[in-house]
Amino acid sequence: MKVFLRLVAVFLLSSVAFSQSDEIVPNENLVTEGIPNIPSSLAETVDRYNNFRGASLDSWDPVKREMLISTRFADTSQIHLVKMPGGARTQLTFYADRVAGAQYSPTKDDSFVLSKDIGGGEFFQFYRYDVATGDVTLLTDGKSRNTNPAWSYTGDKIAYGSTRRTGNDVDLYVVNPTQPKSDHLLVQLQGGGWSPLDWSPDGQKILALEGISVNESYVWLIDVSSGEKTLLTPKGGNVKIAYSGGRFSKDGKGIYVATDKDSEFQRLAYIDLATKQHTYLTSNIPWDVDEFDLSYDGRTIAFVTNEDGFGVLHLFDTRTRKEKPVPNVPKGVISGVSWHKNNRDLGFNISSARSSSDAYSLDLQSGKVERWTFSETGGLNTASFPEPELIHWKSWDGRAISGFLYRPPKNYTGKRPVIINIHGGPEGQFRPSFAGRWNYYLDELGIAMIAPNVRGSSGYGKTFLALDNGFLREGSYQDINTLLDWIQTQPDLDSNRVLITGGSYGGFMTLAVATNYNDRICCSVDVVGPSNLVTFLEHTSGYRQDLRRVEYGDERDPKMREFLERIAPANNAKNITKPLFVIAGKNDPRVPVSESQQMVNIVRQNGTPVWWLMAKDEGHGFAKKKNQDYQFDATVMFVKEYLLK
Repeated sequence: MKVFLRLVAVFLLSSVAFSQSDEIVPNENLVTEGIPNIPSSLAETVDRYNNFRGASLDSWDPVKREMLISTRFADTSQIHLVKMPGGARTQLTFYADRVAGAQYSPTKDDSFVLSKDIGGGEFFQFYRYDVATGDVTLLTDGKSRNTNPAWSYTGDKIAYGSTRRTGNDVDLYVVNPTQPKSDHLLVQLQGGGWSPLDWSPDGQKILALEGISVNESYVWLIDVSSGEKTLLTPKGGNVKIAYSGGRFSKDGKGIYVATDKDSEFQRLAYIDLATKQHTYLTSNIPWDVDEFDLSYDGRTIAFVTNEDGFGVLHLFDTRTRKEKPVPNVPKGVISGVSWHKNNRDLGFNISSARSSSDAYSLDLQSGKVERWTFSETGGLNTASFPEPELIHWKSWDGRAISGFLYRPPKNYTGKRPVIINIHGGPEGQFRPSFAGRWNYYLDELGIAMIAPNVRGSSGYGKTFLALDNGFLREGSYQDINTLLDWIQTQPDLDSNRVLITGGSYGGFMTLAVATNYNDRICCSVDVVGPSNLVTFLEHTSGYRQDLRRVEYGDERDPKMREFLERIAPANNAKNITKPLFVIAGKNDPRVPVSESQQMVNIVRQNGTPVWWLMAKDEGHGFAKKKNQDYQFDATVMFVKEYLLK
């Protein structure tokens, strides 16, 4: 037993590089400034929390009852084959960079199409993977950004969006994956928000979504032979309407979508193609329909509603237009619903506070729920991990704001320090899925964590979603200020020891809180966040600019530019006197690394302690485990130095 335990210890420590002085050494792709030497002894407690693994369903085999899943065994997520529930995960791809997804054809399982970028740059390319030989063939141009592949019903073509023509506009292309030279432009489009959704059963039409913003989108029908497009959903009017999903009915006479038309929430709807009449199917559910999938026989829709952050699975009979009973599935966040071609097996992923993401299936005939993957948890017993508590507080304008509170174990007594973790988006939502490494702060350091869903978050209706747009931006900052007030009223939370953190737009919010409420926090950690929305909008990738201008405001308008410059954290950085840790990826196409660098340079002029970590082989967040491990170890050091002392 002692020998076994020593071997386990060696394995756990092997993911971290050590110098001869027993210090954690950043790898050659990491640039660090201001970060003190990290003792290797820290890995003895931290590294188990660095070894969680998750899995997600990518594609059912169209012939056999097998599935492709994504999971990480080495440094990045790759594609694996699982042949039965609880079966071995056989790795098929072995790239240095993560594989973003894979899909079998609807008719054959001799190959699948996978998506991959390089270094986090998000210029995704499609490849055909031959199952028999393992040969991989490039299908796209190797340079542009290619997204949202949609298979035809006959399985001989995929439609996808590509920036190939201008670098900014997303046009629709079609290719037969067995004949790479068949790749061709179907229709030129204007704007960066286009994506194909589905092919008609006869292969003559493609359903496409034109995304303007999270609050506004339109559904189009595109003729495959001519490229002619027809608008299916109305434009104009005072109220913006959003659509998502999009599947043709089995007879091709209508489509199923999720939409907030005539509603605060996204409802499942049927649109008759002849009349364009909308029939709403889930008006009895006062929550967003997050996603759905139509069975191959067209008889059943599986959909997931987002109910206070939790995912609830539903089944809908398209003939009777009534819901069908659903067997009990584990509580958590459900995603990735996908029908097998047998119309009997429904696949999906579940993640919860005590279980990382894993792939499941539901047998509609027997009602049996089976777990296909059992992801490892670093040897830790996750059954003791705390369940989040849904909290509400009254904000500055009387509106109720919600969030999730994770309390540390009861053996930690007295007022506990707090980490406030703000989600990105900003049209995102914190949901009570597996917290992963964050459990270290709870279990080992006794820190409470709060994940707020401030105004502008999704999941609470389209009015709430738009409350931080444009000139309303500062209202969300005040939501955090009133959260700090709420913390003061809690007998077990220490309002004098609060750390603010967040990634992407959550990083921007972190910097905004640090500049506006410096005296109310101890320190802050900004991960790939913008520091000035003007410079961000000017330098983010071209295909994203107009989409982001709808949310943040158009920096080309003088009044809006003046407002954005006034509220920019980079222009108010003199207010930051509390320690700051900034983390960025050099290849980030969304938030250029310059956004982080300018904040670091300005705050240092205050004489404020600033830690800087930049990865040369990453983009919008770290995807490689070795980089993630160093980031987390360094963040733990920062927390111990500035929050707990």
